[in-house]
Amino acid sequence: MDGFKKRSYKNPCAFLKDMGFLLKNQKRIRAIFRGKFLAPAFRERIMLSVTHVNKCRHCASFHAKAALTEKISREEIKAILDGQFNNCPKEEITGILYAEHWAETYGKPDAAVYDKFVSDYGQRTADDIYLVLRVIKTGNFSLNSLESLLYKVSFGKWGT
Repeated sequence: MDGFKKRSYKNPCAFLKDMGFLLKNQKRIRAIFRGKFLAPAFRERIMLSVTHVNKCRHCASFHAKAALTEKISREEIKAILDGQFNNCPKEEITGILYAEHWAETYGKPDAAVYDKFVSDYGQRTADDIYLVLRVIKTGNFSLNSLESLLYKVSFGKWGT
């Protein structure tokens, strides 16, 4: 058994901390997911780029379908899930690359990368993108944690 390789919660406290953050910010998050503050297609590209890093197959499937409804092509969706962002709109590239970097660093981006991100989008939009990052990370880690549990109780047979 090689072990479970997807990113997931290591303890219940981390999950509870993320859930508390989401509950505290639910009003703004709801507005973002209703299409206010961020373009829905941009939001989906961000979510797909984080899901690419965290390898959540359930979120990848869900957000690929959501991206299609936002008129993002299948080719672009596949490319984002493969970590290729060449087909993304140029005005979104900084945000998408930041999302990938944020996920790769477990939410601890380099200061210079963060500064460029805020400089390009402004603090308010950067804060809205951060909320989207926390939502997708929580979803990715939650579903991957469940999959990890199933993997362990099946002695490594789940998902093979």
